[in-house]
Amino acid sequence: MNGAAQAENIRPWPRAARRPLVLACLLTAMVAFPAGLQARCSLLMDASEARELADRVWRNESGGDDAKILWWNRGEAFASAGIGHFIWYPAGVDEPFQESFPELLAYLESRGVAMPAWLADAEARDCPWPTREVFLEQRAGEKAAQLRRLLRATVALQAAFMLARLESALDRMLATLPARDAAIIESRFCALAARRVGRYALVDYVNFKGEGINPEERYRGQGWGLKQVLEEMDDALPANEAFADAAGRVLARRVRNAPPARDEQRWLPGWLRRVESYRAE
Repeated sequence: MNGAAQAENIRPWPRAARRPLVLACLLTAMVAFPAGLQARCSLLMDASEARELADRVWRNESGGDDAKILWWNRGEAFASAGIGHFIWYPAGVDEPFQESFPELLAYLESRGVAMPAWLADAEARDCPWPTREVFLEQRAGEKAAQLRRLLRATVALQAAFMLARLESALDRMLATLPARDAAIIESRFCALAARRVGRYALVDYVNFKGEGINPEERYRGQGWGLKQVLEEMDDALPANEAFADAAGRVLARRVRNAPPARDEQRWLPGWLRRVESYRAE
């Protein structure tokens, strides 16, 4: 069954059934990491770990709320779409955050998923709602309904997309560093990858705040992605403890450096709670 046919057969998830359905779909995509990472860090997941990781990432982004599979957060200039709340900019919006939803659409299309007619042109996939207010006014409209059906029908592929992003993240980070620094970053990445909680932390953080290699994702010259967190780690601590500590420092620094008009302090408590979950199995 192709993506279009799946989308037509999707019904809204009953509230009590949403999380089990999410987990069942994600499991098919998350039993193992891609081969490129296996060769470098011997990353493997069994079915139990895959279910747990999928559930944690989904709850981190939206509390597992199906209504938020297509959303627009207050104070943001972009929509958030899919289980990973992938960023989607309207035309003309210039923000220092890496847009990922068009990449997801291209990934889905490469896997044979049919796009709605209004998304068929890969060169014209801007978010159709110019502001949060317009989105809220039109969220019951046909475009939003078609997109929610598409997103509900492709949960497993969205998970696979997140894993593919992690697969590429290490090589992309290492390519930006001199050899000595690259060896340190690789060692820390692989120390995390060797533990269940570390694998969760890597997948979740790169989906949450990106790889940290986009020069546009900077406040006062300092980034906040996975690369910056790995650079901040204290090797005297267990890897997951060091990663959680470093992530908290990097996110607090981002908030201090952010333009005052963005008022990012309001988000910091939630961000810090999220990275605290990286400490325990």
